[in-house]
Amino acid sequence: MKFFKKGFINKVSFLFLALFLFTLIFPLSYNASLSIKNAFAAETPAATTEKKDEAKKEGEKKEGEKKSTFMAAPKLKVEDYPIIPGMRSRIAVWMVAQLHLFFAAFVLGVPLFVLAIEGIGLATKDERYDQMAHEIMKISMTAFSITATLGGILGFMFVSFYPDFFKYMANVFGRVMIIYAILFFGESFCLYVYYYGWDKLNDGFSKWIHLTDGLMLNVFGMTLMVLSNSWTTFMMAPSGVDDAGVFQGNIWAAIRGPLWNPVNLHRIIANIAYGGSIVGAYAAYKFLSATTEEEKAHYDWMGYTANFIAIIGFLPLPFAGYWLMKEVYGYSQQMGITLMGGAFAWLFIIQAVLIGSLFLSANYYLWLGMGRIKGSERYTPAIKYLVAVIITCFLVWFTPHTLVMTSKEITQIGGTHHPLLGFFGVMSAKNTAVNTMIVTTFLTFMLYRRSNKVATVSWVKQGNILQVAIFTVAYINIIFLGVYGYLIPANIRIGLSVPQVMTTLSVIILNSIIDGFMFKGAKSTGPIEWGKMPARSQYVLFLLAVSFTWLMGLMGYVRSAVRQHWHVYTVFRDYSIDAYTPTLGFAASIITITVYIFIALVVFVFWIAKFSEKKHKVAEAEEKLHPSMVSS
Repeated sequence: MKFFKKGFINKVSFLFLALFLFTLIFPLSYNASLSIKNAFAAETPAATTEKKDEAKKEGEKKEGEKKSTFMAAPKLKVEDYPIIPGMRSRIAVWMVAQLHLFFAAFVLGVPLFVLAIEGIGLATKDERYDQMAHEIMKISMTAFSITATLGGILGFMFVSFYPDFFKYMANVFGRVMIIYAILFFGESFCLYVYYYGWDKLNDGFSKWIHLTDGLMLNVFGMTLMVLSNSWTTFMMAPSGVDDAGVFQGNIWAAIRGPLWNPVNLHRIIANIAYGGSIVGAYAAYKFLSATTEEEKAHYDWMGYTANFIAIIGFLPLPFAGYWLMKEVYGYSQQMGITLMGGAFAWLFIIQAVLIGSLFLSANYYLWLGMGRIKGSERYTPAIKYLVAVIITCFLVWFTPHTLVMTSKEITQIGGTHHPLLGFFGVMSAKNTAVNTMIVTTFLTFMLYRRSNKVATVSWVKQGNILQVAIFTVAYINIIFLGVYGYLIPANIRIGLSVPQVMTTLSVIILNSIIDGFMFKGAKSTGPIEWGKMPARSQYVLFLLAVSFTWLMGLMGYVRSAVRQHWHVYTVFRDYSIDAYTPTLGFAASIITITVYIFIALVVFVFWIAKFSEKKHKVAEAEEKLHPSMVSS
C-alpha cells in the first residue's frame, strides 16, 4: 500500500509536470507560432457560411480592402494625457516601476539558487544547507508581497497617467496579460506550498515532492519574467506591427522581437547575481547583530555562500550585456550610437565605476576570507599583485574617450581627446580591461578554494604548471588582441571581443576541470574558522548589494530612456509634457532616491524576518518551560 501511494504520487507529479510543459512551454516554441496565432490573435471568431452570406447582403466592399480588428498607434496631443496637480506622472511611474523591478529581480533570483542549495543538502545529507535555504526563502516571502503590491500600483498608474498607451499595449498583448495573471496565481500557489510545506515535506519521498514544487515555482517565475520582458523589448524594438503600429495578428512575432532573447539572458543572470548580493547583505546584517559564536559562524558561512552565488552570476554578466548592445546596434544604429556615444555615453562611465567597485569588493571579501583559513599564508603574497591588476584595469575601464570641457580646455590639450588617456577610452581597451578583471577575479577565487587543501595526486606539479600556463597564455592573448585592435579599422575591431571572451571562458572552464581532478581527495590543512571575519568584511557585503542596486537602477533608466520621445520606438510618439530626456544629474538624483527607498524597504524586510524569528524563539522557550500550559 505504501509503495502504491508512493508510485501514485510520483505518477501524478510527473503527469502534472508534463501537462504544464506541454500546455505552456511547447506553445512558446518557434514552430508553434501558427497555433498561438489561432489561439490568441483572433479578436473575433472565424466567420461561418451564414455570417458570410449576411455580410454580402449588408454591403459591398472594394476588392482587396481589409478591415483590421486591431488599432493603429494613436496620435495623441498634450491634453490627451491626464494631469494630476502636484504629481509628476513620469517620475512617479519611473520610481514605482524601478522599485518593482528591484524586488522582482530578488524574488525571481532567490528561488533559483535556493532550489540548488536544497538539492545540495539532499545530496550531501547536510542539514545546514536545508536550513540555510529555508531561511533565505523566509526573507523572500515579505519581498514577494511587496513585489505584488508595487506591481498593482504600477498597473494602476499606467491606467491613470497613460490610458491610451496602456490601451494600445493591451490591444497587442491583451491575451498574454491574461496568461501572465494566471501564471502569477500559479507562482503564488507554488511559493506558499514551497515555504509553508518545508517542514512537512522534508523526509523521504516527500522531499522530492517539495523539490518538484520548487522547480515549478522557478518555471512559473521564469515564464512570468520572459513574458513581461516581451512588453519591454517591444517598446524598444517593436515587431509584429506595421509602420502605423497596427498589430498584424501574430502574437509570437510581437513577443519574439530582436532584443527579447538578449534581455532574457541578461536578466536571468543579473537576477541570480542580484539575489545573491541581497542575501549576502542579510547575512552581514545578522552577522553584525549576532550574540553567539554559533550565530556568527552560521551567518559568516551564509554570507560566503551568497557572495559565491553573486560572483558566479556576475562574471558572465558583462558578456550578456555586450550581446544586448550588439543586438541594439543591429536593430537601430542610431539607438546604439545614442547609447554608447551620445546623450547616455557618460552614464556608462558611471556604470564602469559601479562595475569596478563590484569587482574590487568581491575580490576584497575573498582576500579577507583567506584570513580564516589555516594554510592560506602560502598564497597571501600574491594578493598585492592581484590588487595591482584589478586597480589598473579598473582605471582603464572607467576612463572616458571624450571629456566634458570648455573651449579653452579643448585648446589647451589639443582636441576633445586627451593625447594619452584618449587611447584608453575605446572598446579595445575596455574589452581588454574587463576580460582581465574577470580572469583575475577567477584566479582569486581559485586561490581561496585551495587555501586549506593540499593535492595528493601524483601529477600535482604538472597540473600546477599547466594551470599557470593557461593563465599566462590567456593574459597574453587578451592583451595582444586589445593592442591589435588599435591597428585595424573600428568595424573589424569590434569583432575581436569574441576571441577575448572565448579566451576568458576557456580559462574558467579548463582550470575548473583541472582543479576538480587535482584536488579530489586532497588533504586538509585545517577546518575553516567560520565567524572569524573582521567587521569590515560584512560592510563589503553591504557595498556589493548597494552597488548592484545602483547599477540596476542606472541601466534600467538607460534601457528605458533610450526610446527618448517614443512610447514605442518609431511607432507610438510620446506627446506628454514629460517627453524629454532629463539631464544626467537629474536622472542620477531620481535613481539615487529610488535606491534609498529600496534599501529602506529591504531593511524593513530584514526586520520583519528577525521579528518573526524572535517570536518563534519565545514560543519555543514557553513550550519548554510550560508544556502542559501550551498544550491546554
